[in-house]
Amino acid sequence: MGGQTPLNIAAELEKCGVKIIGTTPDVIDLAEDRDRFRAMMRKLGVPQPESGMVSNLEEALLVAGKIGYPLMVRPSYVLGAGQWRWFMMRRCFANMCRALLMFHLSARSSLTNFLKMRSKSKRTRCLTALMRFVPAVMEHIELAGIHSGDSACVIPPVSIPEKHIKTIEDYTRKIAIELGVKGLINIQYAIANDKVYILEANPRASRTVPLVSKVCNISMARIGTQIMLGKKLKDLNLKTGRL
Repeated sequence: MGGQTPLNIAAELEKCGVKIIGTTPDVIDLAEDRDRFRAMMRKLGVPQPESGMVSNLEEALLVAGKIGYPLMVRPSYVLGAGQWRWFMMRRCFANMCRALLMFHLSARSSLTNFLKMRSKSKRTRCLTALMRFVPAVMEHIELAGIHSGDSACVIPPVSIPEKHIKTIEDYTRKIAIELGVKGLINIQYAIANDKVYILEANPRASRTVPLVSKVCNISMARIGTQIMLGKKLKDLNLKTGRL
């Protein structure tokens, strides 16, 4: 339902015969596998920072040369920033040898180019229950680059133009529908140079759900649970989550 651990063990539980309700383990993998997710974003026409997947040092140096510096290295299936590394220039990239071992690149990791900004970049996140319901867009107080676990957010957004809010809502619906999400999903975006980019999507609840629920007076956990159990969004009271 929430947090990274359920996502990491969903496939193993399914193999053991546990019935996974709501979003399927394959959809979870699609969102967590940065290579598969990037291909889906290209299909939907949703912009992402330039990136590439690598599994060894040779690939890493080749991809880094293509996307340019500064760049960020992070493994698939990892949410927190504790295993991420940043490299500002090529000569620093020699330290990648140590990072390769820690990141277990046999499982593939993502090299992502930093968004090059003419102005300050904002970071925002959107929470949605099922396909066509976007209860809130939260704006990060800090500039993009501060991890969400160390950030503060405000609802409603105070400095994001309405056109970008509409773009975020449109992208969120497209992604949720394409993934086939049944329940809650948390999506993070960045806005740079008057353009909205997706950073990542997590098909699960998040620690922000109770906060959004209270601010918006919407019972998101109950709604998400009802959807996971097979109810239709149209049949629910969006305030209470009851039939």
